[in-house]
Amino acid sequence: MRSLNNRQVARSGVQEALKRGFDTLLAGSGLVLSSPVWLMVAAAIVIEDGTPVFFCQSRWGKGGKAFSALKFRTMWKGSEKERSVQAGHHDPRITRVGRFLRACALDELPQLWNIFRGDMSFVGPRALPINEIQSSASEKDLPDEAIPGFKERLAVRPGLTGIAQIFADRDTTRARKFRYDLLYIRRHDFWLDLRLIVISFYISFLGRWEVRGSKLKQQQPSSTA
Repeated sequence: MRSLNNRQVARSGVQEALKRGFDTLLAGSGLVLSSPVWLMVAAAIVIEDGTPVFFCQSRWGKGGKAFSALKFRTMWKGSEKERSVQAGHHDPRITRVGRFLRACALDELPQLWNIFRGDMSFVGPRALPINEIQSSASEKDLPDEAIPGFKERLAVRPGLTGIAQIFADRDTTRARKFRYDLLYIRRHDFWLDLRLIVISFYISFLGRWEVRGSKLKQQQPSSTA
C-alpha cells in the first residue's frame, strides 16, 4: 500500500474533522427533534411486550474497538441468546411493532446517541455485531476476522447507513457486504455522504429496509398467460 504524502494526510484530516462536526450537529439536532417519536415508540413497545424498551448490542467500532450500539427492542423478550443470530425473512422472533420499526429504520433511532458520542458516523460501513451467527450456511461458523476486507473496514467509524446498507441484499454474504464497505472507504466524501443520507430517508419513507432484494424500487408483478 502506498504511503500518503503530507498534503493527502492534511486533506484527510480536514475531511475527518468536517465529517465529525457534521455528525455531531446533525445527531444533536436529531436527538432533540425526534424526542416525541421516542416516546411514542417506547409506549408501543411496552404495550405489546413490556419492558425493556431498548436493546444494547456489542459491535465492532473504529480500529476494532467494541462499543455498545443502542436500538429500540424489536424482538420478543428472551429471543436473543448469548451470541447474536442474524434475523431471517419472516423471523418469528420479531414483534408486530418491531416489524414496523425495522421496515422504517425507526429501531435505529437511538443510535443517534452513538453518533453524538463518536462511536458511529451517519455514513460508513455497517456497525457489525461481533461474530453474529449468519443466515448464510457458508459463513455461519466463520469469525468476522476471517472474512476478506474485515481489517480494512475498521479504518473508519461504522455508519448508520452506507453503500452496503442501501445496495447489498440483506441475505448476501459478509464478504460481499465488505466489498461494498471497501468501495465506500475508497470513494467517500461529503457529497457522497449527503446523497446516501437522502436515499436512506427515501427508503425509510417507503418502509423498505427489510425488503430482500432492491430497496429502491417495487418488484413488478409477474405477468401470467
